[in-house]
Amino acid sequence: MPFVLVRRIAHCLLLIFGVSLLAFVFADLAPGNYLEEMRLNPQISPNTLAALRSEYGLERPFAVRYALWLRSVLHGELGFSFAYNSPVWPLLKTRAANTLMLTTTAMILSWLIAIPIGVIAAARVGGWEDRVSAVGATLLLGTPDVLFGLMLLALALRTHWLPAGGMHTLTLAETGTFAGVKDLGLHMVLPVAALTAGALPMLVRHVRSAMLDVLNAPFIAATRGHGISPGRLLFRHALPAAANPLVSLFGVSIGALLSGSLLIEVIMNWPGVGPMLLQAVLDRDRFIVIAAVMFSTVFLVVGNLVADTLISVVDPRIRRE
Repeated sequence: MPFVLVRRIAHCLLLIFGVSLLAFVFADLAPGNYLEEMRLNPQISPNTLAALRSEYGLERPFAVRYALWLRSVLHGELGFSFAYNSPVWPLLKTRAANTLMLTTTAMILSWLIAIPIGVIAAARVGGWEDRVSAVGATLLLGTPDVLFGLMLLALALRTHWLPAGGMHTLTLAETGTFAGVKDLGLHMVLPVAALTAGALPMLVRHVRSAMLDVLNAPFIAATRGHGISPGRLLFRHALPAAANPLVSLFGVSIGALLSGSLLIEVIMNWPGVGPMLLQAVLDRDRFIVIAAVMFSTVFLVVGNLVADTLISVVDPRIRRE
């Protein structure tokens, strides 16, 4: 394994450790906790609350509690949920998989749409294609994700063309693998469309900007002189030359899609990390909140690590440096 990659992985691990420490600090400084909410229940005695605080280690010093949480992470538990009376990881892993499925689909679809639109807009700069893409990107950029999600949800409720929320139909009459995949795909249309619409403006503008820089380069003018067709010139020569900033944008787009998906999941009732995180915040279930923050951090860090690796593969100058 190259030394640069080892150093990059070490930096990522150090970043994850720092975020975990900050998340633990902020969760500890937040007012209230799950046991204080239980104090409002007259059926629970103060002795029971004191015993629970001692059992969960809430009276121990901060360093000891953080060390115990790190030990639970090494054991694959990610802490203990007060509300569910269970380790956090079994509760989180299914919802994390649902969020990754939604985010990955939206990311692939948004890039597949943004690249040809951005390339054509750069090739026809000042033309009607460029103006239409600019107006569309501005409209999407000015529409909040919440409003766009609510509009799609209202459309589904009025037309009944698509399921209005959830992940599976509870009264599904058909059985079998094909019926299950079809039902899942129909439920993914609305949240994926909302996430894709939210990510498209940034991606289209960056693709257009990167392509404009390359299309004005001297080697493109020399390539045109050889009589190469416009389509081949754009996608075989100009687009690979503009890949560096786009690959760097790949890691950022992962974080943007993930943060947007948490809100869309709540609106669309998608059983991902978003609704679980919201309920944990309301219940003051701190270890679920910390685990959700760490899941987002790891996902973003891995995305940036993949982007850095792809840059070193695409651009030999990065490998030499």
